Amino acid sequence: MVETLPVGRIQLQQQRLELKRWVPAFLSSHKTLFSVLCIAAFGSVFLWQRNIVRAGFPIFGKAWPGRPMPETRPFAFNLTDFGGVGDGITVNTAAFERAVLAISKLGKRGGAQLNVPPGKWLTAPFNLTSHLTLFLAEDAEILGLEDEKQWPLMPPLASYGYGREHYGPRYGSLIHGQNLKDVVITGHNGTINGQGQSWWKKYRQKLLNHTRGPLVQIMWSSDILISNITLRDSPFWTFHPYDCKNVTVKNVTILAPVFEAPNTDGIDPDSCEDVVIEDCYISVGDDAIAIKSGWDQYGIAYGRPSKNILIRNLIVRSMVSAGVSIGSEMSGGVYNVTVENLLVWSSRRAVRIKTAAGRGGYVRHITYRNLTFDNARVGIVIKTDYNEHPDDNYDRKALPILEDISFTGIHGQEVRVPVRIHGSEDIPVRNITFRDMSVGLTYKKKHVFQCAFVQGRVIGTIFPAPCENLDRYDEEERLVKHSASQNITDIDYTI
Repeated sequence: MVETLPVGRIQLQQQRLELKRWVPAFLSSHKTLFSVLCIAAFGSVFLWQRNIVRAGFPIFGKAWPGRPMPETRPFAFNLTDFGGVGDGITVNTAAFERAVLAISKLGKRGGAQLNVPPGKWLTAPFNLTSHLTLFLAEDAEILGLEDEKQWPLMPPLASYGYGREHYGPRYGSLIHGQNLKDVVITGHNGTINGQGQSWWKKYRQKLLNHTRGPLVQIMWSSDILISNITLRDSPFWTFHPYDCKNVTVKNVTILAPVFEAPNTDGIDPDSCEDVVIEDCYISVGDDAIAIKSGWDQYGIAYGRPSKNILIRNLIVRSMVSAGVSIGSEMSGGVYNVTVENLLVWSSRRAVRIKTAAGRGGYVRHITYRNLTFDNARVGIVIKTDYNEHPDDNYDRKALPILEDISFTGIHGQEVRVPVRIHGSEDIPVRNITFRDMSVGLTYKKKHVFQCAFVQGRVIGTIFPAPCENLDRYDEEERLVKHSASQNITDIDYTI
């Protein structure tokens, strides 16, 4: 029988878990950022590969064994109160559902906290409710069932036209929420594990008939906080907030194998507004972060931009794609994005904007500040021919607008091509600015700052030498030299 009365009632003590594990002011110098973050990144990978780090990233701290769970709501329950068994074998879907139902009745009284104790809690997908705190203790691990038959099917996203990989319905997420307010997923660095290995194998073998589901997806909701947990091995995108407002992701570790884990993006804000992503470590099999807003004609019709997004104090790695991407699904528009204090290491690309004819929309007012690249094949990429479309009915004349993009304080080492901005006659890149840039190279070739159909400026002296498409200004921002031609093309994909 479904529980209908509060269980394990605990009086609220007015405090919230606030673990400030990284002081941004300390990272104001790019030299300090580079030294500290490089040590942390390589230390993390070494420990991860030896299975010493069970959850989380050491620089952000680790909860001590037996640490009491904080009381963040008027009421608190344990999953065991609803029949949960954390042995890694018992399926706990019904226990989660009973707990969420009980909490849903307490919304007008401030909601409740659901504590997941240490253990392995196997479950099929389940839904959240408003005014809920899902708290994972240290050594608590929520495990997704590997049998896709236990994952419900959902309608395709309106802004994508159909399931991203297949026509028709898509698999839901392991942890899901719609039309919610005030949801917190946090803990003492417990883990949500999608056990994506079987999904990735079936995807490569083309055995799935529907688009894979994310690990955590929250849709049409507001006031969402994800903090102090580890998310790992998602079947598909890891955390996908869709058409949400006021989303914060803080002190979160996101992991997946850097190879053979297809489309395991870390965080994908999609048609979202007022988003903060900070103090995180992400190493996955696709983009660490990808800002999206719909795909071609479906995204244009849905018409919800992603805007007011702050990404700061991150260490990210992507051997397949990029550290931080915008697009390629950006048809609803993306604007007012700041990326700062970012270390991208051992990656194929560091930061990238990708789009194509047919997308429509715009990418504008984008600020990159204090970025460090360590061993990246390409540092900065803007690509306008990313020709992947939902179907053949897209509008070839729907051309995206790319403008007002600035890069300040760009540093690093062992980068093959620091800049590749590939605009086109139909999709030029306008008003781009570079200032304070010095990137050590691994490939001693003349054209490593590559441009095509770009209009913008360089302020002061930067290294490597910029392309001829850009105007030159001195440090006082006085014009020194106009560009020879904004349409010069020296793109070389063989480098």
